[in-house]
Amino acid sequence: MKYPIFGILSLVLACQLEAPAQAVKSGKPTSSKAATHKKTEQPDTPPAATVGVVVPSWLPPTHSVKPAATILYDLLDTKLDVRFDWNKQWLLGTAVLTVRPHFYPQNQLLLDAKGFEVKSVKLLNGNKEKNLNYTYDKKKLTINLDRAYSRTEPCQVRIQYVAKPNELEAGGSAAITQDKGLYFVNPLGTDKTKPRQIWTQGETEGSSCWFPTIDKPNQRMTQEISLTVEGTLKTLSNGLLVGSKKNSDGTRTDTWKQSLPHAPYLAMLAVGNFAVVSDTWRGKSVEYYVDPQYSSTAKAVFGNTPEMLDFFSKKLGVDFPWEKYAQVAVHDFVSGAMENTTAVTFEQSLVQFTARELPDVGYDAESTVAHELFHHWFGDYVTSESWANLPLNESFADYSELLWAEHKYGADAAALVQQEKMGRYLEEAQSKREPLIRYQYAQNEDMFDRHSYDKGGRVLHMLRKYVGDEAFFTALNRYLTQNKFSASEIAKLRIAFEETTGEDLMWFFDQWFMKRGHPELKVTHSFANGQVSLRVQQLQDSTFTPIYRLPVGVTVWANNQPTEHRIVITRADQTFRLPSSQRPALVKFDSDAQLLAEIEEERSQEELLYQFSHARNYLQKYEAIDRLRTKGADLAVSSMLRAALNDNFWAVRQTAVEALRRYKGPEGESVRKELQRVAASDKKSQVRATALTTLSAFTNENYSSLYLTALNDSSYKVVGAAIQALAKTPTADSQEKITALQETKSQEVLSAISAYFSLNGSSTEQYQWFLRRLPDVSEADLYRSYLPNFATFMLRIPPIEREKGIQKLESLARNAPNSIVRLGAYRGLSILATGMPTIKTVMQDIRSKEKDEQVKAYYALMQ
Repeated sequence: MKYPIFGILSLVLACQLEAPAQAVKSGKPTSSKAATHKKTEQPDTPPAATVGVVVPSWLPPTHSVKPAATILYDLLDTKLDVRFDWNKQWLLGTAVLTVRPHFYPQNQLLLDAKGFEVKSVKLLNGNKEKNLNYTYDKKKLTINLDRAYSRTEPCQVRIQYVAKPNELEAGGSAAITQDKGLYFVNPLGTDKTKPRQIWTQGETEGSSCWFPTIDKPNQRMTQEISLTVEGTLKTLSNGLLVGSKKNSDGTRTDTWKQSLPHAPYLAMLAVGNFAVVSDTWRGKSVEYYVDPQYSSTAKAVFGNTPEMLDFFSKKLGVDFPWEKYAQVAVHDFVSGAMENTTAVTFEQSLVQFTARELPDVGYDAESTVAHELFHHWFGDYVTSESWANLPLNESFADYSELLWAEHKYGADAAALVQQEKMGRYLEEAQSKREPLIRYQYAQNEDMFDRHSYDKGGRVLHMLRKYVGDEAFFTALNRYLTQNKFSASEIAKLRIAFEETTGEDLMWFFDQWFMKRGHPELKVTHSFANGQVSLRVQQLQDSTFTPIYRLPVGVTVWANNQPTEHRIVITRADQTFRLPSSQRPALVKFDSDAQLLAEIEEERSQEELLYQFSHARNYLQKYEAIDRLRTKGADLAVSSMLRAALNDNFWAVRQTAVEALRRYKGPEGESVRKELQRVAASDKKSQVRATALTTLSAFTNENYSSLYLTALNDSSYKVVGAAIQALAKTPTADSQEKITALQETKSQEVLSAISAYFSLNGSSTEQYQWFLRRLPDVSEADLYRSYLPNFATFMLRIPPIEREKGIQKLESLARNAPNSIVRLGAYRGLSILATGMPTIKTVMQDIRSKEKDEQVKAYYALMQ
């Protein structure tokens, strides 16, 4: 699974920072064998602290241990026959489950079944059937079998039921916003902006909201699902379509069968008016299900899937094992994307784009496609036995994004992925530090965080760099082959690497997977008597975080020649002596940028300039630019920045553009001309947009003609940046030109227009525009910009005219299903609250009735 947003506070912080999302602080590129086995259960208590020790704010409370589920039965096969009541939003189903006692004899079968109306439960024995007694509490279905069954005796039960997901108690999390398993989108067809659809989301335990099962990740089943739908609709499920029958009532029954076993949370169905774009890989069907209007651009988004299938199969030495591969875009998905076996689900806004939007998409959509595909090895083929071991799924899927970028686009693109993900983890680590593998957590979905994803991927990168590529991928092949179609835990991964390399790797797995935190390093160096003295200090709080063993590379540049050194840091304060024939021009610690660490590395301006000119990767160039951006007035530094504007890699050019913001050095006129050139003609839309934003910071200069020209750019991102620039320096005709764009379908442009109107508008038409376009704005953009901009706009109109807008903000702040939208509306109310005591009273009442802990934490920050 991949998520666009990890938690409310992460988004809040991201919106409050001025730096771009990819920017990471300079220098922060961003043990016994039993340690990888389960711990004994402990009560919920805060960690004991030594007297006088300050417990850091990022240390979470200790929760009870969540062990892997005890296996009483093996779930062998599930057959479902389902149809739908669109009006009531019900699923009418018959489930036939084949189970077998795992080891001990059993006379009762306990199933997860949430919010059902159970019609009957019968035992099947050949052509005979027998009613069984059962009890049901709306969560668990307890079936009394006719006798005790041994582990050699499978038994089969048939359950007729009605699933009523909308009658379940509302739940969800920051990662997966709802947990009712089965979702009807626009079921009555009253919303003309959305298609009618049905889809499911099983992770973590949502499958039992639409069929009875043993809803645990350490179960595996084959399955067959028959879907009866209106004849005009298409269906999708796991496995192959093995039958399609037209019925006399105008409906159609499609039967999908998966013959290879997978975990119940990976079962799925989707129903809708999809266009199906076909592809193939080694004779297997590869299909993309999209809204019909996006059929012409589907291959531009998904079209690298066959190449990914080939690349990952060869890299892992395990061919993609499943019967087919389909990807479907659905509306209102409760997360980013989900790796359902052979049938991945995506939130449509992540993968459906017009031809004009495609240039702005960048690597994000493609990385999500790679991420979910890689899960078909790590997550589907081999599955984490418990949510405590979730990084065995998500760390690998996260790392696949770097592997694909490296393969398809080169080392610089992979380094950019590394940087962005490092930054995301370090951002989360400001307020939360957990072990990667953790058996103590409050809820299953607490595991879906930047630790399991971004930190885990970076740990795998270090492991790859330590053992080498051949050993890394050989070990992964061993792990997949030995554990195929089974549940796994972290010890099995460690053993696969130890058996491959012959080395005891407990030290690595213990410090990176089983302990919290990361190294915080201070690195200094000096030169004397033909030696470089390199001092490395580990400054992290060793009361709660280990002193790390860190194999790392150091490059010493002398006489324009690099000399590579491998050192192993093992102590809190350590000095290494490295030979050098003369005083080095540069000593670069962690020259491959592999360490997951915060690094404060001492270097002079001359060394950083040398680093840029001799850099062998994007991150070294980025770091030099970032560290020297405050010294742009220096002629040597400004020359470096101007050179960077012509770099082959777009992210270097973008970083240089950002560094020249408000430049006041000796080359002012030349720099601004260069920025205008970049804004008008750089081949990358992200760089053109950034250049417009940078130029708008030169408040004493007038670039309105450039901004107005950019309103016609082929990129929505550039158009949005031009509107934002014009919002600060409007011209006589800018409002007319921007008003002509106000019916845009682009989120980027829509948010930018809201910013323009918030600073320059006051008309009734603009007021109505804000209200009318509200449903068209993404949830994240409602928080980030649209609702605060609407509130700022209302400050420009008479108080008597604000009532409808205030009511809308209050309604959203109280009732919006998504917490991000509630926060955005609350931000809007806070903008309007000055001088309006009634709004302050409303806000106090909203705070008192909010139930989401993360939202309440945000409110506390605003007090």
